[in-house]
Amino acid sequence: MTIQMFEKPLGMRDDFPFIAKKKAELRSSGTSIIQQAGYDLLQTPTLEYYETIGKISAIADNALFKLLDSQGETLVLRPDMTSPIARVAAAKLLKEKIPVRLGYYSNVFRAQKREGGRPAEFEQMGVELIGDDSIYADAEVILLAGNIIKKLGIESSRFVIGHTQLLQLILEDFGLNQEQIEQVHSAFVSKNSVGFETLAKQLPIEASRVESFIGLISTTTVEEWQQWIDPHNAKQSSLFEDMKKLKNILDRSGLADAVTYDLSFNSHMTYYTGLVFEVYATGSGFPLGNGGRYDGLMKQFGLEVGATGFGLRVDRLLELISAVSEQQEHTLILFDERNEEQADDEAQKLREQGARVTLQFAQSVLAIDEFSKHFSKVLRLEGAN
Repeated sequence: MTIQMFEKPLGMRDDFPFIAKKKAELRSSGTSIIQQAGYDLLQTPTLEYYETIGKISAIADNALFKLLDSQGETLVLRPDMTSPIARVAAAKLLKEKIPVRLGYYSNVFRAQKREGGRPAEFEQMGVELIGDDSIYADAEVILLAGNIIKKLGIESSRFVIGHTQLLQLILEDFGLNQEQIEQVHSAFVSKNSVGFETLAKQLPIEASRVESFIGLISTTTVEEWQQWIDPHNAKQSSLFEDMKKLKNILDRSGLADAVTYDLSFNSHMTYYTGLVFEVYATGSGFPLGNGGRYDGLMKQFGLEVGATGFGLRVDRLLELISAVSEQQEHTLILFDERNEEQADDEAQKLREQGARVTLQFAQSVLAIDEFSKHFSKVLRLEGAN
């Protein structure tokens, strides 16, 4: 295959000036909100070891960008941010303070098999709250995600919330083994209701309970979950009580009408071991972000601590943020060799007043009138024509 001179690797994108500017603004706004909520910003390396982060990340192996270092070790471009931050916290930060609240704005990499509009590199913004296993920590990160989206000016956000561990216990109650449970999970992740109903009729479930089993896929409230809770199962009852507490917190925070409690909701990220959620908004057919509890991931780093967090997709946020803030006035100062110093002084004076100014040596421009059209104000110093 011949690679053309201007061709980019599969799934890679150029950020033109307008998008780059909007991303800078979004980063500033989002990270400011994260820090105001008590989270410290952290940056991890772009490259990680395949044997650690590559395998732990829960991203499919064929979606990892791999390369070899000079010692022959296999490295990966980081495929997510949760795993690297968990590594840092386990190695150092949790020894200094627990719990820890960490935030980030970073790019991640997911290899694509074909060009289909899906980026192979994109930015994520989010937080991780590590060392707190309470439902209050889960509520905190959900509310923070909602607050960021709201303050970015995105209206009508909605959350879909499920619970991986509680769903596992309920599926076991239906007499399913782990292999069968994995089949159910796959149907839930793909959101294939027809396929799920077909599967339900093939599984070894008592005939009298099949209809109840199929009903798992259509829950919208926490109250509906109760019909599958075994009151004699202490673990199920405890997790269900936690979900009721979560609902109360979200309701009093103004999210009563913005949350769907879907018992069948599941994530393709296999390290989630408790509450899971996705967030949507009007105008986008894709989730803006997702999160949940990943206590199981921390165990892989040798720690028995709770952990929860979320990541928001910056590219999807940008699609919903109003197209333009008003254009800032942009002044062009044209100069020649005789008035270069005067031009520099004038530009400095205007910039100190907050103006955006471009200095341009006039003789370097082939078509001054055409070039000048891109500026809201043009200042031609004497002789610069």
